[in-house]
Amino acid sequence: MKSWDEFFTQEEAQPYYQQLMQFLEEEYKTKTIFPPKEDLFTCFKACPYEDVKVVMLGQDPYHEVGQAHGLCFSVRKGVKIPPSLRNMYKELKTDLDIDMPSHGYLIDWAKQGVFMMNAVMSVVEGKAGSHQKKGWETFTDHAIQALNEHESGIVFLLWGNWAQKKAELITNPQHKIITSAHPSPLSASRGFFGSRPFSKTNAYLKEMGRTPIEWKIEE
Repeated sequence: MKSWDEFFTQEEAQPYYQQLMQFLEEEYKTKTIFPPKEDLFTCFKACPYEDVKVVMLGQDPYHEVGQAHGLCFSVRKGVKIPPSLRNMYKELKTDLDIDMPSHGYLIDWAKQGVFMMNAVMSVVEGKAGSHQKKGWETFTDHAIQALNEHESGIVFLLWGNWAQKKAELITNPQHKIITSAHPSPLSASRGFFGSRPFSKTNAYLKEMGRTPIEWKIEE
């Protein structure tokens, strides 16, 4: 695997993907779906395959108006910072003494090689989990397997029980996996706070001879 183009060509030939796209076409026509259609694959566009250094996995896109734009955990400038991301910023302050930004737009991370994908990449407005078991899980598992084949070492951040199940797809010994509780308010105090994922990621990247991530978000 050399590029996301190659990955998409491979997936587009498979019946599950064709069925998923037919399903989505109908959903976008008849319901309010997030992210907007043009933002569906932002995580792939923002972070080329060859540049990926870190993988951050989300479960499901935000399901309220104006939030989801195709990068997990991220919201555009001007949108209220959601609770999970606020907790990530709190941990960033504890971990690397980086002050909390005024916005939640994480494109700076993506541009440096942080691949931010939700396992299920679309959702009906106001209905969390509404596009589960439609084919996305197969697609995103295949993306993780494609990243597992990456020639350079990658750090995988697996937060929460659900994300940690994806560890079985990461078999290449040159990659590193960091696990903890999820940053959601329901679980952050049970092992996300104090886990120092940002400094640990950079320590692993340095070990691999790769440039660390500048985690500070520009205003």
